[in-house]
Amino acid sequence: MPDMSVARNELDHERSYVAGLYQRLDELRAEKQRQLDQVRRTIAAGSHQNRSERDAFATMYEDRLAQLNAVDDRLVFGRLDLDSGEERYIGRIGLSTEDLQQLMVDWRAPEAGTFYQATAFERMGVRRRRHLILSKRDVVAIEDDVLDASMLSESDSLQGEGALLAALNSRRTGQMSDIVGTIQSEQDRIIRSPLPGVVVVQGGPGTGKTAVALHRAAYLLYTHRDRLKSAGVLLVGPTNAFMKYIERVLPSLGETGVVMASIGSLMPGIQTIPEPDEAVAELKGRLDMADVVKRAVANRQRIPAENRKLNVEGTILTLTPRQVRRARDRARATGKPHNEARATFVKIMLRELTEQLTEKLEASSGAGNNADRSYLAEDVRTSRDVRIALNLAWMPMTPEKLLRDLFAKPAQLEAAADHLSAAQRELLFRPEDAPWTEADVPLLDEAAELLGELDASAGRSAAEKEQERRRDLANAERALENMHATLADAGVDGVLSAEALAEHNAIADVRLSAAERASADRTWAYGHVVVDEAQELSPMQWRLLMRKCPLKSFTIVGDIAQTSSAAGTHSWQQALEPFVGDRWQLEELTVNYRTPAQIAEAAVRMANAAGLVVSAPKAVREGRWDPVIDRVEQLEPSLLAVLPEELEAVAGGLLAVIAPERIVDSVRRAVSAVYSARVGQGAGGLGQDIVVTTPRESKGLEFDGVVILEPAEMLRTEAVRVGDLYVAMTRPTQRLRLISTGEIPEGIEG
Repeated sequence: MPDMSVARNELDHERSYVAGLYQRLDELRAEKQRQLDQVRRTIAAGSHQNRSERDAFATMYEDRLAQLNAVDDRLVFGRLDLDSGEERYIGRIGLSTEDLQQLMVDWRAPEAGTFYQATAFERMGVRRRRHLILSKRDVVAIEDDVLDASMLSESDSLQGEGALLAALNSRRTGQMSDIVGTIQSEQDRIIRSPLPGVVVVQGGPGTGKTAVALHRAAYLLYTHRDRLKSAGVLLVGPTNAFMKYIERVLPSLGETGVVMASIGSLMPGIQTIPEPDEAVAELKGRLDMADVVKRAVANRQRIPAENRKLNVEGTILTLTPRQVRRARDRARATGKPHNEARATFVKIMLRELTEQLTEKLEASSGAGNNADRSYLAEDVRTSRDVRIALNLAWMPMTPEKLLRDLFAKPAQLEAAADHLSAAQRELLFRPEDAPWTEADVPLLDEAAELLGELDASAGRSAAEKEQERRRDLANAERALENMHATLADAGVDGVLSAEALAEHNAIADVRLSAAERASADRTWAYGHVVVDEAQELSPMQWRLLMRKCPLKSFTIVGDIAQTSSAAGTHSWQQALEPFVGDRWQLEELTVNYRTPAQIAEAAVRMANAAGLVVSAPKAVREGRWDPVIDRVEQLEPSLLAVLPEELEAVAGGLLAVIAPERIVDSVRRAVSAVYSARVGQGAGGLGQDIVVTTPRESKGLEFDGVVILEPAEMLRTEAVRVGDLYVAMTRPTQRLRLISTGEIPEGIEG
């Protein structure tokens, strides 16, 4: 047993060092705040450009302050004792003294990798790995992993209760916590894998898939800053509740620039609801819907069935089907999107109609009449008959208008989707004012690609844009020369490139970060995309995401066994082959860190009995409780009767009641009638320690305790639903209870 006085001395030593790190953090905060205030005072007036330049520097300091503020909790979590005698502290960001002596290494830096990778069999120059367990800013405990056997006899070696198990047993708060201090070797290997290509991370419940995805995003941004800072990283999750659950993790890891979006929010300006009908979701998710949208666009480029008479200032012109077809074919040959190609179509038609008008007027006025007829082109262009005819032949179109018409007008849908049966087309039919659904988003994006900008004729050429960019860059360089001199005299430091200043000035009216600009721009091309719960994606949703990253640089995490969407996938090969062929690598997570062994084993038995093949990652711990099963006659009274017991068991933690979608609203009302403001949705919120939700909404979340209602109902509709019960059973970190008015699914009771 270690000497207690030595243990106290070691703890005091760590407390002193950590206090110094926090002192340095506070100094940096104060310094950046002072510099920010100084910038605002120094260049607070003047021209519009001066104000914009001030804001560019202010943005730099604000971003740094946001990072320094976000890492306050558990700033440092580890120390390495190396063969060289060096003590290397590992934390959320790197810290140095004013004279650049290193105080703490960023966890993503190469020299921090051994904190996660070193073992007793492969020490990598590490004698001891120390975990520092903090509460607020104080070190409350130490755990030592001794890797060098010669240290075991030394009096200063310590053994703790286990940082990993302490983290696993801690109460849930409704917000996901990072695992930066307890990343395990198999997770670290995936987090630090190379940027290019497609990495698929397959793992059962509780293996830390989401944590790996988030930490990988932070690692890539740190390691490939030059490449990813401007292009950005997109993180996609299954639901808005899930995105809220994870929103604090990346800032706590030192990153604030990742675009985080649910799959239903990837079309800027469009609000969506979940697709209510799974059969409809499956239809809309098929890849052949891309062809349906393409035909729907082509069908809006119409050839009239017969000649059309047009009145232009009293002169009757004839518009023939042959003319329209020839102009349409030439416009299509440009290869431009519908709205941009329309400019070519209109230009050709106006020219031909103007020539026809000129010929008619010249014929009627007699030979030798040389009157100026340059005004005729304007007469044709402004003619009401001409405008109507050209719009009927080639109407400018928004994606929203195209899709609303397609699904609300049976004739249009039949023309674009004649390969579908009448029953399938009937499923897709809906009123024009129906809300947009998550399954519509890939179709809207597809339509936007095919249609292009609505006012393409007003666009500038690439050469004009490049000329403007160079002019802005030259102006920024001249401005920076003056600004740096002014700021230096004021005692303010800072490094700001001309490119960054020019980019900032381009959006002078509203100052937006790269992440904010990316999230508002449908066409933004990201440098890397991270997809969580990826097994739920339909082929059309995959097509949408692949368009977001032309370089095909992806981190994809999920569990095929947890697929619950009818449009989802049951094979990674099936999902990815249409887009990247076999150019992807599979990594597997094999350890269940979340779910106690008793609960995990019951979930696997249930899945196997229902015919679902699942991976069975090894649980790292036994729980205090076996699953509790209640067979009852009345559901809601029985639930309310046991809730006090469940809340007491997870006192201070988070309890979820997971119910089939059919009854979830009534259950929520019943629970809220008793517990009022304590009841929340998603992952809960401030003061809410009870969540009433569905299996779908609980996906990716975790709770201290879970009560599942009517588990058998989650198995009855179709085989894919087995995943719903499997998901629900693997959400708890401590305790599971099942309440049923009918049968209990086979396997749960062993």
